[in-house]
Amino acid sequence: MVNFVGAGCGAEDLITVRGARLLGEADVIIYAGSLVNPVLLRYAREDCVIHNSAFMTLDEVLSVMEQAERSGRMTVRLHTGDPCLFGAIREQMDRLDDLRIPYEICPGVSSFCGAAAALRAEYTLPGVSQTVIITRMAGRTPVPERESIRSLAAHGATMVVFLSAGMLRELSAELIEGGYSPDCPAAIVYKASWEDEIICRCSISQLAGEAEKYGIHKTALICVGRFLGDDYSLSRLYDRTFETEFRKAKE
Repeated sequence: MVNFVGAGCGAEDLITVRGARLLGEADVIIYAGSLVNPVLLRYAREDCVIHNSAFMTLDEVLSVMEQAERSGRMTVRLHTGDPCLFGAIREQMDRLDDLRIPYEICPGVSSFCGAAAALRAEYTLPGVSQTVIITRMAGRTPVPERESIRSLAAHGATMVVFLSAGMLRELSAELIEGGYSPDCPAAIVYKASWEDEIICRCSISQLAGEAEKYGIHKTALICVGRFLGDDYSLSRLYDRTFETEFRKAKE
């Protein structure tokens, strides 16, 4: 059995209870060493065989999984955040299907959730934004043109941009060309929930300058939108005049 486990956004205690248990039961762990907090490996048994996939190809990762399965050992593939976001797990699962190796997925706390917690922010505010766009800039790996930052910016929704901290001048230009105003609130959250977390609040036009000031060029999320401002409507759900299945409206 192979278990894909979300490591959470960084802090050791933000892995799920199930994820920590699976790490403790694993015979083999393959972890994304470029992003996963290595402190999480403390959950592993002393006799567990540990591989850092930062130095491995897809074929090498699958080879380790296949060898472990043949010898009756359980493998944990430890991915940063939640594996469903930029985790490159589909290609691994397809290969496991071909090899008839069973697998399961244990979700984790994504860094976009960790960033909101660090900012003490709510992405979906009544009257401001009810949509969260999770995306990235095109780099060495392209994105479909219909999903370019410029195209997505036209919605004016809350946007969380992954894997783009090294392209902030280009990101700012694309956001503004797409429809956000230069003074629209933004934030850079570096290593959300880690001990060396850094939070920079600014406007879209100031993103590159703020990153340069703090020496941030990777491992950061860019959050954009008016949810970072102070104007919003109160939730109807808790309005005394709003009737629900559980509560009568009050005059």
